[in-house]
Formats: sequence, C-alpha cells, structure tokens
Amino acid sequence: MTLSDYVRDWRPGVVTSEDIISPGPAAALAAVLDAPPSGEPLPLPWQWLYFLEWPAQARLGIDGHPAEGHFLPPIPHRRRMFAGGRMRARRGLEMGRPAVRTAELTAVTPKEGRSGEMLFVTVRYEYRQGGELRLVDEQDLVYRSDPPSQGSAPAAAVAGETAGADDGAAWRLSMTATPPLLFRFSALTANAHRIHYDLPYCTDVERYPGLVVHGPLLAVLMAELPRRYAPGRRITGLVYRLRRPVFAGEPIVITGSPESGQLTVQDAAGQLRAEAHFT
Repeated sequence: MTLSDYVRDWRPGVVTSEDIISPGPAAALAAVLDAPPSGEPLPLPWQWLYFLEWPAQARLGIDGHPAEGHFLPPIPHRRRMFAGGRMRARRGLEMGRPAVRTAELTAVTPKEGRSGEMLFVTVRYEYRQGGELRLVDEQDLVYRSDPPSQGSAPAAAVAGETAGADDGAAWRLSMTATPPLLFRFSALTANAHRIHYDLPYCTDVERYPGLVVHGPLLAVLMAELPRRYAPGRRITGLVYRLRRPVFAGEPIVITGSPESGQLTVQDAAGQLRAEAHFT
C-alpha cells in the first residue's frame, strides 16, 4: 500500500482547546535562550509554549511521540519531521488571560522524495482571546514510513544549498546547541521525541549522526534576531522553512537583515540549514 492509500479516508475534525497565557513558560524560555523577557504581547512563535498535550506514558510509541493522535496520519512505522510554516499575529496574545485555540487539518499531500514516498500534512491553528482572532499559525509536517529494520537514510549524506556566511549581516547570533539546551526546550514544548535527547536511539535507530536540534527551536532562534536587535518593533508575521537538520555540538550562525526581512541559519561552511522572512 502507498501512503495515499492509508490516508484516503482520513478526515480528522476540528479540535478546540483552552489555556491561560501565563508568564511562567515565557519566562522559562527566555532563561533557556539567555534572552530578554518576552514582554507584551507574546512574541512569535512563543505561542508554542502553550496548549501543550501530555498523553499517558503508555500511549507513547517507540520514538517518544504518541502512538496515536488526532492529527497524526494513520501510516505504519511513522517518522515525523518539521518542515516549516507560516504565522501572522493580528494583535498578539496577552499575558495572564485565557485563550482558545482551534486546530484544523487543511492539507494532506503525498510526494516522492530522495528517500521514497513522503506525506506532507498541514495543520492550521487559530488563537482567540475574548472571542477576537489574535493569531493564525499554519504548520507543515512531513511523515515517512520506515520499517524499523531499515531505519532512515543518514541525514548528513544529503548535500544542501550553500548560502555563504554573511560576515557583514546587520543582525548576527552565533551559537552551538548543547544536549541540556535541547532537553530543556523539549520539556518546555512537551516534545518527547527521542531524537532530541536519546543519543543511542538517535544514531542506532533513526541513523542521525547526533542529537537533532528541534525545527521549532531554529524558528524561535531566527525570530529572536529582530526581537533582540529591534525591540521597539513587533513581529507580526513569520514564514519559515527548515532545509537540513542541525545537530548538537554543531556551530551555527543566525543572521538577519532588517531591510529585507530575511533570516537564515547557516553552518560553519555557510551551508543553509533554515530560512525565514518576517514582517
């Protein structure tokens, strides 16, 4: 069977949930990033700290993800990757107030890639406070079906696009993600995927060369540049794409241009790992 066959009749309905935008998670993320406090309203994409789901331990699969989930496609030996997304804040979420989030599946697209058939899934999230739409967040995820005996292709084997490090970038942040950083970000986002903290599983089962830096963390780091360098300007939109994984212990540089709105994550050789555009 193809992946298309498994999801032919898959039509999960809209899910509505509530949460309070409390200051605790935002303060914790600021500490993890060695960053200034979030301030008001909540910056993009810090909404990922809220509306978290904590399934029972018995409901987790071998990879740490839930074995079943409302927006998880019903395909065998499911492997998940975060591909990118788009978000726009009309007013932004206010601290200390309850919020309502609706989640809806908006696209399911099978494609053929280098490693075989893939399934692209888009979920749209709408955040409201006081009945007013404050934020729209669309997330693109990629799923593969890899039997445990085969594993996935080594992520480092695929060459990526070279952007060329911009030493004259107006905004620049150099860093190296460490296992404690990945562990703390996993905890803040309720992400139990073992590729971010379990090195033997990561290398032996999923065949990555090292612990994988979260795709959402790369998006957060890119959005940090305008927040730190232009604190008087609020980001109202962010479009981001994750091109190649970044691994723990690997030096990266995040650069940005206030004129073009472009943001990038590059490795020491200038190879492009992620990119974004902000408004």
